[in-house]
Amino acid sequence: MTHFLEVRDLTMRFGGLVAVDRLSFTVEHGTIHGLIGPNGAGKTTTFNMISGFYKPTEGAVLLRGEDISGLKMHEVARRGVVRTFQHSTLFAELTVLENALVGTHMPFRPNIFAAIVGWDKEDRRGAQARAMEALEFFNLDGLAQEIAGDLSHGHQRALGMAVAFASHPDVILLDEPFTGMNPEETRQMMGLMRRLRDDGITILIVEHDMQAIMGLCDTITCMSFGKFLAEGGPREIRNHPAVIEAYLGGARHVA
Repeated sequence: MTHFLEVRDLTMRFGGLVAVDRLSFTVEHGTIHGLIGPNGAGKTTTFNMISGFYKPTEGAVLLRGEDISGLKMHEVARRGVVRTFQHSTLFAELTVLENALVGTHMPFRPNIFAAIVGWDKEDRRGAQARAMEALEFFNLDGLAQEIAGDLSHGHQRALGMAVAFASHPDVILLDEPFTGMNPEETRQMMGLMRRLRDDGITILIVEHDMQAIMGLCDTITCMSFGKFLAEGGPREIRNHPAVIEAYLGGARHVA
């Protein structure tokens, strides 16, 4: 059986350090899949390998059965796998709409600005429509002409997702999207993620906010020291002895 997204024996070494050690898990289409683990577990390194930011030392990332490990980020994006970064990578001096326009061209060329300058009228019209569609999806269309750097924290995070959404992804990788958010912003962001899933987009999320992860994910994979530790639904993971142990021996850490 071909899985939608499969991580197979993924390994990443930095000199003598093994950051990720023969990690394997699968992500099914149209689900929200959480990747959790204590600090230093190797979650972000795993993300970096899936998205093409790092080339794995060993192992493979398979999308619909095709090996995409080792491809450059824009080549991975072209196949439908797009990531947002832990720290906002918005162009702060551009408008909200201009940021979304960048997203529409993300999969095609590594030099985004050359790509935008090189658009013909037809390209530009199509891109503009797609960018506005993405902003509307995230309720940001009323802020289209605002400068991205002036937005609230929650709106900047939503714009980061809109930029990714504008590229027509099949999979969005979210690296700690709830960092620094207040409870209301977290609740709104969770709602946006469910809308994305309902729209047919698969989400893989690395996050420390256990309450959000438990309330959001269909399946959760837990890592520890670069290795696979456990996998299951939120209830199963919350009560898993090895997971509780990994989070310093207290159930409250995982609740």
